[in-house]
Amino acid sequence: MQLIPLTAVSPLDGRYAGKLAPLRPIMSELGYMQRRVQVELTWFVALSDAGFSEFKPLSIEARAYLESLVRDFSEADGQAIKDIEKTTNHDVKAVEYWIKAQFDGRPELLAASEFVHFACTSEDINNTSHALQLKAARDDVLLPLLSRVIDTLRLLAHHHAHVPMLSRTHGQTASPTTVGKELANVVARLDKAHAQIAGVQLLAKMNGAVGNYNAHLSAWPDFDWEAFSRRVVQSPAAGEPGAVAGQPGLGLTFQIYSTQIEPHDYMAELFDAVARANTICIDLARDIWGYISLGYFKQKTKAGEIGSSTMPHKVNPIDFENAEGNYGLANALLRHLSEKLPISRWQRDLTDSTVLRNMGVALGYATLAHQSLLTGLNKLELNEAALSADLDAAWEVLAEPIQTVMRRFGVPGAYEKLKEATRGQAVTREALHGLIRALDIPPAEKDRLLALTPASYVGKAAALARRG
Repeated sequence: MQLIPLTAVSPLDGRYAGKLAPLRPIMSELGYMQRRVQVELTWFVALSDAGFSEFKPLSIEARAYLESLVRDFSEADGQAIKDIEKTTNHDVKAVEYWIKAQFDGRPELLAASEFVHFACTSEDINNTSHALQLKAARDDVLLPLLSRVIDTLRLLAHHHAHVPMLSRTHGQTASPTTVGKELANVVARLDKAHAQIAGVQLLAKMNGAVGNYNAHLSAWPDFDWEAFSRRVVQSPAAGEPGAVAGQPGLGLTFQIYSTQIEPHDYMAELFDAVARANTICIDLARDIWGYISLGYFKQKTKAGEIGSSTMPHKVNPIDFENAEGNYGLANALLRHLSEKLPISRWQRDLTDSTVLRNMGVALGYATLAHQSLLTGLNKLELNEAALSADLDAAWEVLAEPIQTVMRRFGVPGAYEKLKEATRGQAVTREALHGLIRALDIPPAEKDRLLALTPASYVGKAAALARRG
């Protein structure tokens, strides 16, 4: 059976393949291979500049050619590496051999070919490549999508800042708020979550088989390999601010201590931060779903779309449902990644290798969920009539301000009196006004309470909504 979207086992590469196009060049095996080539050649070029008499600095032409191998890395190149792997049965060695094959016909590079993968263990290449993948996925796909969600919510919060809405705590009527303020609550949470994701330092190590520069020092015992490795890992990558032409680094954060593998603690931190943002979005998706059910929001319809195979009237909140489901799948994988990856037996076991290949699956579901949430948010239309009707039927929520003013003026048993008058009962405007007129409080305060309605009892919700 031919592998096409229709026959793919994973819906990420099947039904939703088109929606994940931005992530595919980064988190696919091809993307992984390209970054392995990038790491190998960055290390190779840096070695030529280290001052060793055995490896003179490469020419400008050679550097430009090596940069082109990374920049123009293609599916054909990836397949060539896979073909080599059939013989080596080792994926990193296949990359090394492919690079050396690209030196054919170039005497300067052929003469230095033994410095490809010099003193490196496979994990020096793999951990840095994974960090580069995560950097691109986070900075170029996930964070921009999350920013779009935040910006959309912020616009909605400002636009609906003044629109009163009945709150529900424990599912029961509660003090009113505004639509904008409830959305601003989510904006504030997601702003913080965005900053936490962006703030995770992406670590990488290049220190040999067990993290001690053993092989490096066997070749040049007096060379400061730790400082050299730090420069390669932390210097800006090509195209980044501060990068030096022809002398690229990786633009990551240097990991000083490791076994054979980078400990993956930063990955756990990153995946936990992404999962927290996803959880906030699940909370939002469920609330919006409920507000649609209450009629607070309508959804823009699209010609030709069908909500139900038997009930023609339905416009289902499927975007929020899809978002919730995919956030859940993402978090299940992200949490496994964050729990499993920091654990490795002694100096190295291989349980992380197959798990790490699923980073793109976890981030793919998060990407898909953000897209669904955005689609749903952009379909929303506020139904102010439904909001107003709910408020007009909930005069009992004014028991709170009435008893609070009574307490201000020392009326004994204020809370208890309002509880007796309102708890579990249908409360009308007339009944509340009768109670207010009978209160022993200043006339001006009575007038202020009499002018109050559920729709106007929103505190500073509108100001808070506009501030966010």
